This record gives sequence, structure tokens and C-alpha cells, in this order.
Amino acid sequence: MKKERREGEVSRKTKETNIELSICLDGEGNSGIDCGVPFMNHMLELFSKHGFFDLNVKAKGDLEVDYHHTLEDLGIVLGEALKKSIGTKKGINRYGSCLLPMDEALALVSLDLSGRSYLAYDVKTKADNVNGIDVRLFHEFFYAVAMNSGMTLHIKLLSGEEIHHVVEAVFKAFAKALRQAVDLNPRVKDIPSTKGRL
Repeated sequence: MKKERREGEVSRKTKETNIELSICLDGEGNSGIDCGVPFMNHMLELFSKHGFFDLNVKAKGDLEVDYHHTLEDLGIVLGEALKKSIGTKKGINRYGSCLLPMDEALALVSLDLSGRSYLAYDVKTKADNVNGIDVRLFHEFFYAVAMNSGMTLHIKLLSGEEIHHVVEAVFKAFAKALRQAVDLNPRVKDIPSTKGRL
């Protein structure tokens, strides 16, 4: 019997952004990303490739104001799509962690698909922006992902000098940790919780 692909598709339109996003957890790392912010396109492509998620994003935002609304709403939509695609959580690992190096940068991401939204974000950088993006906006992005997916998410930078390496290490580690958490485990016969639900 063919396994059903776990997929989620979300559209969100406001006066500030218009976003369409689809994700397949059981993909091959293929992506089509156009969110109007080249560096964020790159980060989402990395997320797709290293997590083996098929990801398509089309976003238009009020970039003439700044990047805040676009990055925050991308996080909201990705979080909602993840929640849809994960579904009942039956048979998944639930937890995932990754300690990932990117040259001199070293990022730790650990997460739990607990249904309890929480973000602990400890990423201190020497640079204020990368390719015109205020680095604080990555906190807003991951906060929105965690809140809208029902994920407990810890992100910690252990070392790093070059800001591109730092952000790339975080996105790759997030992809790897999420891959581990959503993978189906044949030993998990039901919901991975003593409560019987997540």
C-alpha cells in the first residue's frame, strides 16, 4: 500500500503581505522560492535541501517599508503549513536535535513537536544586519514558526563570527532537527506521548 504524503498548503493575504506556501515532509529537498528577499530565498532553499522537504513559496510584501512584515508572515505561514502536514503526529519521533558547524560558526537547534509553542533564542552576533536584513528579524521568523506550528524550539549559537555563516548554520540545524522530529519511526505505534495526544 502506498504511503500518503504528508503535505500542507497555506495562503495568507493581508494589507502588508500576500503569501502562498506549500510543504511536503516526505520530499526530496526540491524547492521553488520567491519571497522578494534574496538572502531569505537562500535560507529557505537551504532549509528545504538539508531537511529533504519539498518547499514552494511565493511571497509579496511591503519591502519598501522594511523586511519585518515579510519575514514574520513567512514564519506564520510556514508554521501553519508544518502543523497541517504533520497532522495527528502518530508514529513520528517527535523530538529532534542538531549541532551543526558552518566554518567557524556552530549552531545548536533542539525541538519538540509538543503542541506547546515556545521559543528560546540565544543568537548573539557582532553584526546588526546581513544583506540589508536586520538580524533581529530572524528571531521574529522563528518565533512565528514556533507559535503557529505548536513547536517547542530552542536555538543557540555556540560560536560564530561571520554573520552569513551564523544564520546559515541556524537554518541548516533547524532543517536537520525538524527532519529528525517528523520522521516516522516504525517502533512508534501511536502518538509519542504518555498523555495519548500532542
